Amino acid sequence: MYGCFKSIKSQKMKTLGVKDAALFLRIHPVTLIKMLNSGEVSGAKIGKEWVLLEVDLIEHIRAKYKSRALEGERKETLCHFTNAKTLPSGGSKLMSVDRKYKEALGLQTEPKPKSSMTN
Repeated sequence: MYGCFKSIKSQKMKTLGVKDAALFLRIHPVTLIKMLNSGEVSGAKIGKEWVLLEVDLIEHIRAKYKSRALEGERKETLCHFTNAKTLPSGGSKLMSVDRKYKEALGLQTEPKPKSSMTN
């Protein structure tokens, strides 16, 4: 009868209300409603109730994975001398890359800083 809906029926998409969707996402239902109103999470308000597709919730979670992967993993470590948490810091990789670009482009490079340990 409704030929355009055959593909939707064959996929058997699961729908969830706010309470079940919040449990699925492991957040408070009020937080989910705020996310729905802002458009951060996909859903449809049918009458007075929100209806969400489980597939959309999975997609929302996977989108969070992608953004975390792009940020990179940064672990805090404990400083042995001050017991303060610090983020890892690298040496002078950025400086050497910048220097290589300038040399490749024929731009003037600054002299390397001299170590205070060697005179």
